[in-house]
Amino acid sequence: MKKRGGRHVFTGGEAGLLALLLGLLACQTVRPVASPGPQEAPGALRYHVAYVREPGHALEVEVVLDQKGAQEFLFTEPGGVKTVWAIPEEAAPAVELTVTDGRVRLPAGTRSLRYRYPLDERIRERGPGFFTGMGQGEARHLAGRTWLLRPWVASPSRRVELSLTGAKALLPWEPDAAGHYQLTAEDLVDSGFHSFGGRRCQARLPGMVLDVALVAPMHHLEDAAVCGWLERTAGQLLTVRRTFPYPRVALHVVPVEGSGRPGLFGMLMWSSPPSISLLVGQEARLEALEGDWAALHELLHLTHPAFLPRTAWISEGLATYFTELARARSGRQTPARAWTRLLEGFERGKAQAAGRTLEEMIQEDAPPGIYWVGAYLALMLDVELRRATQHQRGLEDVLEHLARQGPTSTPTAYGAAVDAVAGKPVFEEVLARHLREPAFAGLGGLLEALGVTPTPGGIRLHPARESLLRETLEGRSASRLSQSVPRSLERKHP
Repeated sequence: MKKRGGRHVFTGGEAGLLALLLGLLACQTVRPVASPGPQEAPGALRYHVAYVREPGHALEVEVVLDQKGAQEFLFTEPGGVKTVWAIPEEAAPAVELTVTDGRVRLPAGTRSLRYRYPLDERIRERGPGFFTGMGQGEARHLAGRTWLLRPWVASPSRRVELSLTGAKALLPWEPDAAGHYQLTAEDLVDSGFHSFGGRRCQARLPGMVLDVALVAPMHHLEDAAVCGWLERTAGQLLTVRRTFPYPRVALHVVPVEGSGRPGLFGMLMWSSPPSISLLVGQEARLEALEGDWAALHELLHLTHPAFLPRTAWISEGLATYFTELARARSGRQTPARAWTRLLEGFERGKAQAAGRTLEEMIQEDAPPGIYWVGAYLALMLDVELRRATQHQRGLEDVLEHLARQGPTSTPTAYGAAVDAVAGKPVFEEVLARHLREPAFAGLGGLLEALGVTPTPGGIRLHPARESLLRETLEGRSASRLSQSVPRSLERKHP
């Protein structure tokens, strides 16, 4: 080992020895030593999380228990942690507990527990994972459900306090003045996406803040340009809802090395509040991001409640349908372009259906067909709502109705909201009329009534029996929609 410029530099065999030692340290299980731990007032389950970088990026977690009896804990998505150490109340050795199917049972008398989520080790073993861990440099991104051990019975009345050291983190929740997160055990069940390290920017809109984590820098864009793009994209939600559904949302941008594609993948997780992650090509330029649909699609999931049980034809159908309408209403694309993209999607769905009925496609629940089946049903319901209300109300009003009922909903409640907005039974009638038909069988007649005609030269929009209704879908005859997007967020289509 030589000393150079005030630093120790390993050379030759010493560097190889160091690499070997670090590799061995990364692979072994480190037995924690029982210690007095932090002295804090009882009453909350307390998580102390350290983001460490040596010998590899990892999350080291201590959980100070709030209950003394035997209890069971669970990793919602198991596989990342094999061993948990239980620290007894008395000055006794730590007890090694094996995690089985994500579950671990703590013996009575346990004061705290400790474990390590080995981020870089998992990335080496399994490759980068959207949920299990990925990132560049000193920053990492993953889903909370892979590393946060939570009570088996996650009661909303059980208080949780979480503190972090070692890196600036972006979680779904906001910290208090002391930098701690005041949660409930229920918040840990679906704990959203988390980023540690990286860069930060904010997109501010009327009544909403997007806190943005950039896990790595974009190669052709400054951070402010990324947040500007997200601000303009989020502004389009006001063409669908009267106000932003949440005052704050955490959004993670995860650049992918070597790719110039603007939208590689995205997902919203129903943490409380929801959080969103987007995989984008690190080489993507602003024009490509502005023209892409993926970020808007994920943001549009904020406009509807979480449907329980998961009902993709409703949730994905609404987001897919409104993606094209919102882009037209906000001036990002022409109405003709919006209909072109919808019809292209319907054709993809029809090809996947291969003559099967809508009901069979819903039962199969396979993308991308389920997205376009859902968008087709959303279009039919929207048209029926506007017919029933003389063009005055539509699916946007259904979303407002559901929002007043809370952050979660059911397919039955969705149907009831459609009927309430229509002022008469509509939902079951539409489903009964179309579910047993071949998928998209009624599309041609609907397009003819709306004045949408595919031609060899592209989509032609023209006067027809219900072309005025079509214009309310596009927002051109709905003053409430055309006035809802702030001028600062408008962007005209090319």
